[in-house]
Amino acid sequence: MFITKENHKKETQGFADFLNIEKNASLHTLRNYLNDLDDFFAFFFNDNPAGADFSALSPLYIRSYLAFLNEKQYARRTIARKVSALRSFSRYLAREGKIAGNPFTKVKTPKLDRKLPVFLDFAEIEELFSLPADNELGRRDMAVLELLYATGCRVSELVALRMDDVDCANRYVLLQGKGDKERIVPIGGKAVDALEKYAIFTRPLIIARYRADEHGALFVNSRGGKLTDRSVRRIVDKYIKIMAINKKISPHSVRHTFATHLLNNGADLRSVQELLGHSNLSTTQIYTHVTSERMAGVYKKTHPRA
Repeated sequence: MFITKENHKKETQGFADFLNIEKNASLHTLRNYLNDLDDFFAFFFNDNPAGADFSALSPLYIRSYLAFLNEKQYARRTIARKVSALRSFSRYLAREGKIAGNPFTKVKTPKLDRKLPVFLDFAEIEELFSLPADNELGRRDMAVLELLYATGCRVSELVALRMDDVDCANRYVLLQGKGDKERIVPIGGKAVDALEKYAIFTRPLIIARYRADEHGALFVNSRGGKLTDRSVRRIVDKYIKIMAINKKISPHSVRHTFATHLLNNGADLRSVQELLGHSNLSTTQIYTHVTSERMAGVYKKTHPRA
């Protein structure tokens, strides 16, 4: 297929529709992949102003693009994602019968450093829960923190929760994960207490005070509107600053904490995978490295001949 400045936008839009409708890709993935394609085509048209046959791209040309990304000092993880986006785009064109083969199949993805997730230890998570004040916003914050830790949910899943997604009587929440996949996750007594104090007594007061429309979202901001991802990050940042710990903690770190604490206390990997909503067990296995490092540290500190 001959790609030009005039037709490449149509093809990338077709790819975006394919990811959205058939693959149920998240908005985050969709945005990143389209940005990655825009970056590649800026490079492509700089070398080929009149366009070129996409399926005839040589391994040498593709390596020159990777060298260009390295010169721009992109992280290896970002380069790996850009290669993945181009490989997926080429696979889509081949599926549509527009190219005969995928020129990116033989491109090696840069080897990634395996970063271990940052998490809070048990004493730190207990300190975190001791900080919210016993007032309206403090009770909301406590419910947010307790639910993040009780379920290991993503921030996007937390802010998407509606009132009827939480069953305090039977102690579970219904989470909607990536690709609109639903999962039921149990919650403990402390999380239930925090949720009931907030949802039954505090949330109605906040909405009534500002005469906000009843939107059905479980978590609200200080003026009764829906709580956003950014607001949850601000809530966590607020208390982490008070704790003054030397760790880079985000709401996602609470998800890491949930998984690590479960494994440290004997949970099996498959159960943790299901609770987190991971499609592949390999994604969950990163937490076994965390627990292994912890065990190695304990061994070195406590074994007489370590």
